[in-house]
Amino acid sequence: MKIPISKGFTLIELVVVIIILGILAVTAAPKFINLQGDARVSALSGLKAAINGANKLVYSKAVILGQEKSFKTDITIIPGAVPADNVDVTIGFGYLRPNFNDFVAALDISISKRSNPLNTDWIFDKQNSIGYFWPTGAPETCFITYTQATATSPPIISDVPKASDC
Repeated sequence: MKIPISKGFTLIELVVVIIILGILAVTAAPKFINLQGDARVSALSGLKAAINGANKLVYSKAVILGQEKSFKTDITIIPGAVPADNVDVTIGFGYLRPNFNDFVAALDISISKRSNPLNTDWIFDKQNSIGYFWPTGAPETCFITYTQATATSPPIISDVPKASDC
């Protein structure tokens, strides 16, 4: 007697496998693929580096002018052809103060205040002596902070959050 050999899968077997793969994709994939969160974390890392770079330029200029020990003073970081074209910022102990206009001038980024969000890349808010930066459209947990310098310490920029927070 000859026994027939099966050469393929039945329709039921294929449907069961597709259902199992679908369940795995829906539950497991979002945990491994958080592209939007990763992109926001990367953008915050870039902003943190830009703030650090701007602060190095501002501090160097403040030292040259002998203003690195002043609590609050205005300096011109980029002189224009005419005074109206100058890029001026307010510094505290040689570093940028956490003020909206100073970050706009020093960083040259698309930013708006949290109280008046516009179609910009970044949202800024200030509470006491701390500035907060969010990527536009990010959750409340996706931000970095900038704490102004004191007479004894440079400004502090917080660590970038995890991708799961963004």
